[in-house]
Amino acid sequence: MDRPSAPQPAPAVTEPAEDPVTDKLMTLVEHLSELRRRIFISLLAVAIGTVIGFVLAPDAIRILKAPIPQPLYFTAPGGALFLQLKLALMIGLALGAPVVLWQLWAFVSPGLTPHERRVTRPWIPLAILFLVLGVGLAYFILPVTATFLLSFEIPDVIEPLITADAYFGFVTTMFLAFGLVMQFPIVLVLLSKVGIVSAERLRRGRRYVFLGIFVLAVVVTPGGDPFSPTIMALVMYPLYELTIRLVARSERSPEKIE
Repeated sequence: MDRPSAPQPAPAVTEPAEDPVTDKLMTLVEHLSELRRRIFISLLAVAIGTVIGFVLAPDAIRILKAPIPQPLYFTAPGGALFLQLKLALMIGLALGAPVVLWQLWAFVSPGLTPHERRVTRPWIPLAILFLVLGVGLAYFILPVTATFLLSFEIPDVIEPLITADAYFGFVTTMFLAFGLVMQFPIVLVLLSKVGIVSAERLRRGRRYVFLGIFVLAVVVTPGGDPFSPTIMALVMYPLYELTIRLVARSERSPEKIE
């Protein structure tokens, strides 16, 4: 008599294997969606700032034009409108900059380690502060620069006929030059955080930096007057010495980004 065969165990139910390609694709889609949202918020902030800037543009033009007594001219029918639109856009970028930087930080920071976030975070508001200080310094010396450059007119022989585009192009270049140059201490400190420069190396390069600062100041400042590059250099070199102290202090309690 045949014995009944033992019951066979039920086949194990296996979970479907996760497809790493699909997982990566979903992560990438979410990443791009987040980037799109951050860009939209940044553009919206700049657009709102530009609308505010268009309302403020006439007063801003009067304030920036004050250093020169001569009237400004535009040579095309839409010259005045385009000038106000360009100035409004610059004001919009300035007003929207904190929102743009915050959105950039919110997008990038999740990919950083806690240590990297701690090292980088304080320098974002400092970058805005140094930019504002640079623009303020440029505005402070603008009357001196404009008066010096216009003093070379020869009455009844060589007289200024300044267009609005030329003057505000000059002012914008000066503001950008001072604002961006004021960022160099932050750049040096961040380079020290990643181990590219050190306090000792910055000390050894003093004589070359001193000469380079004056050359850079002459190159980036518009107009050719002696006041703008001199004041820029006199501000940059003390900032360089302050940067050496900051780098040396950070090296005593290192927080390098690996």
